[in-house]
Amino acid sequence: MGLFVKIYTRNNWEINELSFKGRYNLIRDTFWSSKTYTDISNILTDFHPDIVHIHNFFPLISPSVFYACKRASVPAVLSVHNYRLICPNALFSRSGHSCEDCMGKLFPYPGILHKCYRDSRAQSFPVATMLAYHRWKHTWDQEVDRFIALSKFAAGKLIEGGFAPQKISIKPNFLVDPGEENDRGDYAVCVGRLTAEKGIKTLIKALQQLPGIPIKIVGTGPLMKEILSQIISHPNIELLGHLSYEETMKLIRRAKVLIFPTELYETFGRVIIEAYACRVPVIASRIGAVEELVIDGETGLLFTPGDSEELRQKLDWLWKRPREITRMGTRARKEFEEKYTPEANYKQLMGIYQQVLGGSR
Repeated sequence: MGLFVKIYTRNNWEINELSFKGRYNLIRDTFWSSKTYTDISNILTDFHPDIVHIHNFFPLISPSVFYACKRASVPAVLSVHNYRLICPNALFSRSGHSCEDCMGKLFPYPGILHKCYRDSRAQSFPVATMLAYHRWKHTWDQEVDRFIALSKFAAGKLIEGGFAPQKISIKPNFLVDPGEENDRGDYAVCVGRLTAEKGIKTLIKALQQLPGIPIKIVGTGPLMKEILSQIISHPNIELLGHLSYEETMKLIRRAKVLIFPTELYETFGRVIIEAYACRVPVIASRIGAVEELVIDGETGLLFTPGDSEELRQKLDWLWKRPREITRMGTRARKEFEEKYTPEANYKQLMGIYQQVLGGSR
């Protein structure tokens, strides 16, 4: 018998079409969306699912989805793709550095003071209040049956933020095999948003000391003009801007090494798995879930976040050792095949569902 799935989606583009009154009502709906409650209740009545899996409820769907599930006696599972439940800006980041000022607070008022949501106190206030209200109401404790964290690190942050360890499962993301490339190029690659917290400044500083290593950087962001001005006299650094997924994967497949210099508490790092699938080793910062994904000395190398000199040394060392690049790339591909394929992920997901359902189908 096959697995039947009913999909319910809302798109944040809807917000752009709201009238002034509609935008005002959105503040209320962020706490509790009557539309979502009605929609989900009707679906549960008609479709009779065994379980409901939520991936994102903010802001349009709202936590009312969990109450609709509980009323219908259908278990609700929430995949935690960011830190929104314990951090108003969802990233544990502020002004280009890590920030945990709201950790463990019933009311996350620092998020308002620091304008952590969309750089606005007015918009940060309802987000912080929504989080406080649903923590006070025990929504996360009583209405959600299981949280799925993408890494041990992310699970640890949830526990540190007051979530029950027994209600948290760990399951990484997966990747459809993009295929490999036998014809390697002579360059490194970096894919990511051009912001300070993503480590682009650290990367550029390291590369300026390695004129013999060509690198292609894929991404856009607020630091683009600054980065362009810094690399103008460094022909080894090529900033490509935005590329399609297919174009990006073509670059990764032919690269010798991928660099992931983030300074954020990443919950995962999909581009690392994309590199692994292409048999490309990764040099990454030792922070968040990244430290779990990259096996230092086996699938790549780790360096201290923000330390451009250590990054320079690690990249220089690996670049001069093609056998190590091949060995680490082979080990990376094995890691992908064992942990991050759709088949492996499906088994993990079904196992979590069975646990939530108590072993029943």
